[in-house]
Amino acid sequence: MSRSQLTIKNVLTRDTFQHAKVIAGSNGLGKLVKWTHILETNKFESLINGGELILTTGAGLQLDSQTKLTYVEKLIERSAVGICIEIGTHVNKMPSEIIQLADKHDFPIIIFEEVVKFVDITQDLHSLIINQHHLELNQLNLLSKKFNELSLSPNGILKILQELYANFKKSTLFITVDTKSYYYPPEVKDMDELIRSYFKGFKEKNMQQRFFSLNGENFALFPVKGLGQVWGYLCLQVKDSLLDEFFFTVMDCAALAIAQIMLRNRTIEERKQNQEDELVRNLLQGKNYDLNELQSVIPSLTMNLYYRVILIQTNYPEINLVEKDWEEIKLQRSMMFKSLFKQHGFFPAVSIGKSEIAIISSYTTDDHLIKDKTKLSQVIQTIREIKEPNILDGSKCTFGVSKAYKDITLVSRSYKEAKDVFILQESKKVQTFFYENLGVFRLLLLLHESGQLESYINDYLGGLLKYDQETKSDLFTTLEIYLECSGSKKEAAEQLFIVRQTLYHRLGKIEQLIGKGFMDPMNRLALETAIKAYYLVKNTPVNNH
Repeated sequence: MSRSQLTIKNVLTRDTFQHAKVIAGSNGLGKLVKWTHILETNKFESLINGGELILTTGAGLQLDSQTKLTYVEKLIERSAVGICIEIGTHVNKMPSEIIQLADKHDFPIIIFEEVVKFVDITQDLHSLIINQHHLELNQLNLLSKKFNELSLSPNGILKILQELYANFKKSTLFITVDTKSYYYPPEVKDMDELIRSYFKGFKEKNMQQRFFSLNGENFALFPVKGLGQVWGYLCLQVKDSLLDEFFFTVMDCAALAIAQIMLRNRTIEERKQNQEDELVRNLLQGKNYDLNELQSVIPSLTMNLYYRVILIQTNYPEINLVEKDWEEIKLQRSMMFKSLFKQHGFFPAVSIGKSEIAIISSYTTDDHLIKDKTKLSQVIQTIREIKEPNILDGSKCTFGVSKAYKDITLVSRSYKEAKDVFILQESKKVQTFFYENLGVFRLLLLLHESGQLESYINDYLGGLLKYDQETKSDLFTTLEIYLECSGSKKEAAEQLFIVRQTLYHRLGKIEQLIGKGFMDPMNRLALETAIKAYYLVKNTPVNNH
């Protein structure tokens, strides 16, 4: 990219400056000249914007040295880049304190020892500046078209970074808000984690266009936004922070082109997720599904491929979310869970609901590891530690995991098993996430579905429960604790916070209601099972199962 920027040093080479002399601030000759301005008053605060090269005959400098010093100080404060003074008419020489001030701030003072026409100078320099702006507009137009073309090509983000590098000869990176990054040239890969660590110290609302330094390197940062959200950050390595509007406009064009790519990708991801969601729901509910769609989300069946269904109940008040916000949360959740499961070697197919998330998690394993639950336990623990505002609070989630299956047509059975785990967790009588760890509750659930469980409970505990209800007593809890203590009267009395004599009295009444010998092995097993069944029925009416 060819750019001819007008600096004070360039200005001094013009014919109109052939008799000019720099008497102070020579270290500032590299400053860019945005415009020239003839200034013959010391009341100019509202007359300049910054970046001007001031031309004056010194009419505003006719007073004492302090007034002249204040005049130059104001110019420096207003970001003028320098001043050209005609010597002879109003000013004969510059005081030493002004020379010192100009040198201190690298503020060039240029004098004309002969009469010059300011109109010639302004015409000459303004023609250069306008031509430069015209050239830059053409270049911006070409670059913008180029970025748009690249945004439509495969691997467009990397190609845009390559184009930026070709124009500025500076390393460029695009760091997304998730884990993916793009960079060019390849050797700047090590900067990725460094910059990502820097971002962690800022909230999203503070991540505006800025300059920052890391390990002695300077970077310009440009947020890439879409749909009201920040999707990533475009970073360009720079020498310093004194960059012009052309640079920022080019970077804005590049950021916009990248945002268009991200938006298209997001739309594609949303469409894919909706298709996957529908497929998973059809499988879970035992409905028909398209075999080609199934193969696109679940690996081809192999001898050692198995799957489990994992259900996650969010227990989170999301029902009032507007549809636009929910679609974004839905996609974020899907991406988060897929990434997490893949990290642990699973192939997830995901369906995201507002209150329930279903994941068909396929995996390959040796026969002796089919029932191994170690990796899934690690995944669940990681999910429980997630605390992403407006996305997911893992500490509030409930989990249910089916047995391992090979036959994909049994997904609806797996779904029911995972739901059964939910039901039992609500009863507060099981702590496990895994269906195969439910023990006798697996049989009780089957009886519950058939409607026979209430009859079983009534046969063994009906009289006891009726007595408790009529007399406001608590013999049921006494029996439960006594059985849990394996018939130890001392331990049972301590847990019930009663004296042993009171326990003897209660046990006598229990014996009257349910019969003698209730601690015989067969009777005891039946009673323990009936107690578990009672809690199951109490918390999960059959018509809700």
